Amino acid sequence: MYNGLLSDLGRMVSVDVESAGPNPGDYALLSVGACTLMAPRATFYRELRPDKPRSDPQSESIHRLDLTRLAREGLPPEQVLGEMADWLAETIHDPRGPLFLGFNAAFDWMFLNDYCLHYLGHNPFGHSAVDIKSVIMGMRLIAWEDTSMRRLTDVPLRHNALQDAQDQADIFLNVLREADILDT
Repeated sequence: MYNGLLSDLGRMVSVDVESAGPNPGDYALLSVGACTLMAPRATFYRELRPDKPRSDPQSESIHRLDLTRLAREGLPPEQVLGEMADWLAETIHDPRGPLFLGFNAAFDWMFLNDYCLHYLGHNPFGHSAVDIKSVIMGMRLIAWEDTSMRRLTDVPLRHNALQDAQDQADIFLNVLREADILDT
């Protein structure tokens, strides 16, 4: 019954981003974290040089990244996205390609899609994304508000893109185990 889902686990990549604001048209992508689901986990993390000057104070209080430091030490977006595309090609061997997995995937996918199209000319994930929160809503028959990180785990949301990508991958796998879809 779950063979299709199980066949996708090996190509799913949990992704999280931190940004300078709520939309990629006006605010910079600041960091990207990604990991494979299954052990041994492959990981990817880079911090980007901001390519847009605006910064939302609320976003700054969440990600706590120093924009002045990123302007000096962050990598050019085209380099980061090229490295991410190379990492995905080396890591995901499924002929269908990588499948984006996010916790509130719409936000993270929106930034990556915009940046990938702008700097690479294509999105290595294509137009496919799995939203962990939506999966949990459907499996548990609960409201969106009940899918917050603080209600699903004792692990705090750290707002480090790699740590959050790993934590959300663990949440997804635990939900599959809880539903007896995945062995422990």
